[in-house]
Amino acid sequence: MTSDPRYRALFLGAGPQMQCGVGHFTRLLQERIEKLDPGSSTTLTLTRTEGTFGESWRAVGSAQSVVCNFPIVAWKRVILAPLLTLAMAKLRRRKIVLIQHEWGGLHWLRRLTYIPALLLADSIIMFSPLVRRELADDLLVGWTAGKSVLAPLPPNIEAPAEKADSDLRRRLAAARKAGRLVIGHFGSIYPAKQPNALLHIGAILKERGLEPLIVYIGSFIRGVDNVEEGFRARAAELGITDDVIVSGFVASDQEVFGLFNEVDAFCYPLDEGLTARRSSILTCVQSGRPLIVTGPDLPDEFDHHQRFKELIDRGAIVLVARGSDDDVHADRIVTALKSTSVPASFDFDGWWQDAAEAVRAQL
Repeated sequence: MTSDPRYRALFLGAGPQMQCGVGHFTRLLQERIEKLDPGSSTTLTLTRTEGTFGESWRAVGSAQSVVCNFPIVAWKRVILAPLLTLAMAKLRRRKIVLIQHEWGGLHWLRRLTYIPALLLADSIIMFSPLVRRELADDLLVGWTAGKSVLAPLPPNIEAPAEKADSDLRRRLAAARKAGRLVIGHFGSIYPAKQPNALLHIGAILKERGLEPLIVYIGSFIRGVDNVEEGFRARAAELGITDDVIVSGFVASDQEVFGLFNEVDAFCYPLDEGLTARRSSILTCVQSGRPLIVTGPDLPDEFDHHQRFKELIDRGAIVLVARGSDDDVHADRIVTALKSTSVPASFDFDGWWQDAAEAVRAQL
């Protein structure tokens, strides 16, 4: 005789050592669902040394649903553990809820490792209609898009009450005092974000005599794409090597927003256009600085996410029409800096409650 599962949901994660956006999102989501329904969820930590077969089997048996938010840990470190846990869940007739942030923008090797999870999942939560379309267009697993539902994505980071000082913040402050235009870009640096496109925009602004300083607040993702080498080579080709700063890993939210205070405007020239899954955009918006980004590919991209749509409607996010050249992005930066609009308050808790309720409905 078996007892009923104790928990409604088991969240797969890697504990506090998972220093990335997906890991942080998993922890915040579980905390918010606990806030809505105390005692309804638990976590299973999967690393190279934690999450044995027996531990996973018992944890899966304790919950009605298993929630997996890929990647559990940095890609290539632990691939089989979460997939084996999902297989256990299927064997034990637990509901499998997969949270899938990207598809078409992933390296094909990463997509390959995610395919078993897509096949095992009973429900696939996605945050962007564009990403859902990418999955639907996949010749191998496109049919799994029929299991998908859309949820509103909140930002991972809340603007702290106090900001921290740092050597880089003082350097940016000195540059602004000297009359330089500081253009910001926040988040991990990888091909899908088109980091090199912003370099060209910086070169255009430099030609106009605006003395830009482009600061990438984040670090390069290690992979097989040689992103950093190509980035450095492009900056050198444009003659702006000395006008570009890459911060590397920033340890605290206080330090991140301290740097944001010294940014004049943020700019994201995205080839795919703005999508509702761009958490880094939502983090930047909380700074109150102008944010210029390429417009969405799909007209209904934000229909499921009213809070994101409101940011666009009130001008906190300035859209540049798709197909526009880099001169237009440069023009929008200059125009946005002349705006005198007062930033509205950001309801961080409200954003997370919306997301938690959407996910909880699938458990």
